[in-house]
Amino acid sequence: MAALSAESGPATLTEVARRAELSVSQTHRYLASLMAAGMARQNGANGRYDLGPEAIRVGLAALARIDVFAESDLAIAAFTQETGRTTLVAVLGPAGPTVVRWHAGPRPVVTSLTVGSILPLTGSATGRVFLSFLPEEEVFGALKRYNTGASVKSADVQAIRRHVRADMSASVDEMLIPGLRATAVPILDLQGRPALVVTVIASTAVDRGQDAAIVQRLKELCRSLTEKIGGRWPAQAL
Repeated sequence: MAALSAESGPATLTEVARRAELSVSQTHRYLASLMAAGMARQNGANGRYDLGPEAIRVGLAALARIDVFAESDLAIAAFTQETGRTTLVAVLGPAGPTVVRWHAGPRPVVTSLTVGSILPLTGSATGRVFLSFLPEEEVFGALKRYNTGASVKSADVQAIRRHVRADMSASVDEMLIPGLRATAVPILDLQGRPALVVTVIASTAVDRGQDAAIVQRLKELCRSLTEKIGGRWPAQAL
């Protein structure tokens, strides 16, 4: 079952067997049992296997029991302790990207940002991640709703979205607040939307030498949390 669900879409018998590290004959027997229980199904036209209606029902029931914030908060706090970097967690609220959690590192960051702060959609690392993972048809409405007073060209928005999606992160350096740099990474839900965005910030007093390693660690954490809540990290970013 795990091998079938790990595939990005309908898979051949050989592909499922390879991922499960079983023989084709063994895999066929297991799939037959799963289909009898409604946990798997086979496309009559091409013979590929996919999750069945019962597997989807069970999966959705499990997702309904998951509190994404509760699942993520302790892990993000541990990341702050391990790296020594201050992190903030944001959601896309009625007024825009909103800070809902602040984990202070051992070295204080002097800033006006706090829990409840609203961040700009295009002028912050956090906002750019939310912008980049919205469906294309929702981007214009989001800019109109949340980016009031900030003029931005369509070509620039598309460039931001391409870059962030390719790198799975957005960074700004003294753009929002002088003396602070930030990198944001999404935790994606089942539909590929950012359920939360985690942002690591540092002042100019913090050595940049460890930035790349810390950002990579944050990406690994957010990917793990994405998978834990039932989301799927983009294949090109694996």
